[in-house]
Amino acid sequence: MANRRNFIRTSTLSLAATTLHPLIDKGARVINYAPGSNDLSIGIADYTFVHFDITQSIQMMQRIGIHYMSIKDFHLPLDSSQEKIDAIIKQYKDGDISVYAVGVIYMKTRDAVDRAFDYAKKVGVPLIIGVPDYDLIDYTEQQVKAYDIRLAIHNHGPEDKLYSSPEEAYKRIKTRDSRMGLCLDIGHAMRAGVDPSQAVLHYGSRIFDLHIKDVTKAQKDGEAIEAGRGIINFRALIKALRKINYTGHCSIEFEKDMKDPLPGIAESVGFFRGVNDGSV
Repeated sequence: MANRRNFIRTSTLSLAATTLHPLIDKGARVINYAPGSNDLSIGIADYTFVHFDITQSIQMMQRIGIHYMSIKDFHLPLDSSQEKIDAIIKQYKDGDISVYAVGVIYMKTRDAVDRAFDYAKKVGVPLIIGVPDYDLIDYTEQQVKAYDIRLAIHNHGPEDKLYSSPEEAYKRIKTRDSRMGLCLDIGHAMRAGVDPSQAVLHYGSRIFDLHIKDVTKAQKDGEAIEAGRGIINFRALIKALRKINYTGHCSIEFEKDMKDPLPGIAESVGFFRGVNDGSV
């Protein structure tokens, strides 16, 4: 525990200089975290930046050395023209950020399914993080095959009427096309009483993406908190990910202090990296 506290304190202090006036000082130092120094790829789920524009989001990602993002429609609307999509994707690329997925996208009609897959094709990503209604699973599978784009169903916790836990998603796709899988939100899984590391071991190759967060308790009213300060066992999670040879991204979705998220994101990323490389 002492080592963890020391790591977080050192990491947070080292990032502090980069987080002062984070949305104003364009000349602030950028952290370069060498690719390959960890075996798990860390990204950001764009919902983290719901209160910020694209430029501000890119600046924050640069400061913590994150280069991968799953993008939400508030930054790239579903009805965007190809020209607008290309311009926005170029904006991220110029900031050294790769958009690897779109979503979460809710699919309540066939038109919504069609729109999601056409959108992903235009963006040029191989993965949709989605929430199709149960009666659309068959049609969604057809589109997965037609577009050759994977679908990762996202679990949203015990209050969700469709996918309250990863099991609710898995049992609907386990016998279907192998390009249908899960986006495992470990915080929502924990609130639903599911140990994320056990979910990883159970669902294995069907886990395409991860939303990384911590929570205060394994109950519906568990609240989001910086990674390492809550109840999720990140060492067990990373051990499980290595056991299944996970090759997707581990995307931080920070839902605490969302109008001032950078300190909490920095701490969460620092802790996750530390557990990953064994320094915590």
